Amino acid sequence: MVNDMNITSITKAKMLLQHQLDILWENPEKADLVPPLMIWGPPGIGKSTFIRNLCKENDIGFIDVRLAQREPVDIRGLPVPRDDKQGIDWIVSSEWPRAGVDGTPDKGIILFDEITAADSTLQVAAYEFILDRRLGQLYQVPEGWYIVAAGNRTGDAAVARTMSSALANRFCHLEVGANSVSWLEWALINNLDPRVTGFIRYMPQKLFSMEGNRERGWPSPRSWERVAMELELANKKKLDDDLLHILVEGLIGEGVAVEFMAFLQWSGKIPDIGKMLSGEIKPTIPKRPDQRYAMLSAIVHNIRQHDDPATLINGFFDIMLKFSNDWVQLLYHDITLVMDSLGNDDFIEALMKHPRHEELENRIVL
Repeated sequence: MVNDMNITSITKAKMLLQHQLDILWENPEKADLVPPLMIWGPPGIGKSTFIRNLCKENDIGFIDVRLAQREPVDIRGLPVPRDDKQGIDWIVSSEWPRAGVDGTPDKGIILFDEITAADSTLQVAAYEFILDRRLGQLYQVPEGWYIVAAGNRTGDAAVARTMSSALANRFCHLEVGANSVSWLEWALINNLDPRVTGFIRYMPQKLFSMEGNRERGWPSPRSWERVAMELELANKKKLDDDLLHILVEGLIGEGVAVEFMAFLQWSGKIPDIGKMLSGEIKPTIPKRPDQRYAMLSAIVHNIRQHDDPATLINGFFDIMLKFSNDWVQLLYHDITLVMDSLGNDDFIEALMKHPRHEELENRIVL
C-alpha cells in the first residue's frame, strides 16, 4: 500500500525528470552514476505521455519500448551462427540509439514502458541494459541518452508482476498519481475543451477513479483528454446529444457520464460569454456553482480564442469583479496562466494597467 504522502504529481515528476536529464548532459562522463527513474502509477494518468512531451519540449530523441510486447531477443540481440560454424555472432536491434551514426540524436530517453507487466524472462533481458547501460561488448547506450521505466503497481487493477530486488535497487523510484490542480493547469495551457476543465474544477474527485466496472471506461486524465476531443468533434459534426452520451459513457463510465452530461446541460444555459466580454450584454452571474465553474472556463476560453484578447479587457473586468473574491482569485489565476503560456504580453499589460486593477488588488492576493 502506497501512502498518499508519497504520491508525486505528474508536474513534479516531469520537473524531476528534467533535473535528471540536466545532470546527465552536464556530466556525460558520469552517465553510469546517474540512476534511471522508475515511474509507478495506475493506468491512464499520463506516465508515458509526460515523458514523450518532455522529449518534444527538449527536441531530443524518444524510444518507447513496450516491454510486455517484446521478446528477450528484442532486448539482448539475436544469436546468429557464423559461416564457419565455429561460434556465433550477435545482431543487436537497430532500434537502439548509436553514438556518431547519422540520424541518431545526441540526446534522448529510452522508456521501458509496462515493465511490471513483463514476465521474468523479459525483465532479466532488460536487466543488463538498465543496470550497466550496455549489452556486453556489443552495445553501449550513448552518454546523452537517459533510461526511464514505467509500470503499474500490484494494487492498480492492472497486470503487474513483482520486480526483482536487484533491478528495483538500481532505480530512483517515483510514485505518481492524478492531481486535479496540476492537471487543470496543463489542460488550460493546452486548450482542452472548457466544458471538461469546468467540470473537473466543479468535481475534482472525478478526474480519476477506478470504481465501478474496470472492464469498461473509467475517468482518468487520459480518458478526459479523449472526452475533450470528442466534444470538439461533436460540435463540428453536430452530433446528437444521445449519441454523444454513449461516446462519453464509453470513455469514462456510466455514473460519471451521467453527471458530466447533466453539467453540459446546465452550462449550456449560462448567458452568452462572448457578448458579455464585448459589452453587448450586461454581465450576469449564475447562482448555481456548476454554472459558475462552467462560466469561468468559458471566459478564459473565449478570451484565448479571440483575435485580439486585449480588446476584451473592459468586459473581462466587468464580469470578473461581479464575482465574490474566491471566484475572482480563481479566474485571475487561470487567465494569467493561459496568457503567460501564450506569451500574450499585450493582454497582461492591459490587465496590469487597467483603471480597475487597484480594485482587483484590494480583493485578492496577486
